[in-house]
Amino acid sequence: MKHVLTGLIAAPHTPFHPDGGIACDVIPRQAELLARNGVAGAFVCGTTGEGASLTSDERRRVVAAWAAAKPRSVALIVHVGHLSGSEARALARHAQDTGADAIATLAPSFFKPANAADLVAWCAPIAAEAPQLPFYYYHMPAMTGVTIAAADFLRAASGRIPTLAGVKFTHENLMDFGQSAELESGKYNLLFGRDEILLSGLALGARGAVGSTYNFAAPLYLRIIDAFERGDLAAARRDQSLAMAFIDVLSRHGGLSAGKSAMKFVGVDCGPVRLPLHALTAPEEASLRDGLERVGFFEYCSKLA
Repeated sequence: MKHVLTGLIAAPHTPFHPDGGIACDVIPRQAELLARNGVAGAFVCGTTGEGASLTSDERRRVVAAWAAAKPRSVALIVHVGHLSGSEARALARHAQDTGADAIATLAPSFFKPANAADLVAWCAPIAAEAPQLPFYYYHMPAMTGVTIAAADFLRAASGRIPTLAGVKFTHENLMDFGQSAELESGKYNLLFGRDEILLSGLALGARGAVGSTYNFAAPLYLRIIDAFERGDLAAARRDQSLAMAFIDVLSRHGGLSAGKSAMKFVGVDCGPVRLPLHALTAPEEASLRDGLERVGFFEYCSKLA
């Protein structure tokens, strides 16, 4: 199966009501923001979407809402990973039935695969439940604790997972990324997952990238990609430095929680986060806004009137 995702793919936040329920009515505004700012896809129910904190039924509702709301220009990639293999397989079936463009799964993070063969054995039946959709392995050792190299997974999965398209690579091991991108003459689609070092991924062959900050700062990253493709590395580095500056502010103010506040700042209120995360208090949010203003975030961020 030949499938290549390119450009910026945002990892949307799952919107919640103040009482913690899913606010599906917000999703059309999220989709509109992405389309307006040149984002090519939405990777839903992943880390940024707090997928691990949602029930399977809630995840299905989120996927269905995105499938209904997204314009044709925005691809829908659904994270179907779960600690239960049967639940992951059911989510994969639902993604295909609902009209997703691709699926992905994290490695299981409690009982962990010991090697690449075990990881492939876990992923293969999940991919098989959505035989019409490209399958991506979601490599994120910082969250799963599974440190099996993406290149080793791809070698082991070749021929075992017919729908294998590539890897969503959210890790700092750039050698592994580069080796994965070069396997079998560049057969696999490697989606770079570290917004703060996007330029490094581009230099190593990334044609697509998945990230949370593409929800609210896509124009800046599109400038980085454009400058890189024009060969203007000085401009690309300057804009990457701007991205690192605002990401540092977000990290110092709560990471994912701060990202949800940033969504509010650009005109799409996605509500609070779920425990064990905590939503920013009013003073914390004011401090975040002040920090973002100091690094010029509001001069280049995405906006929705």
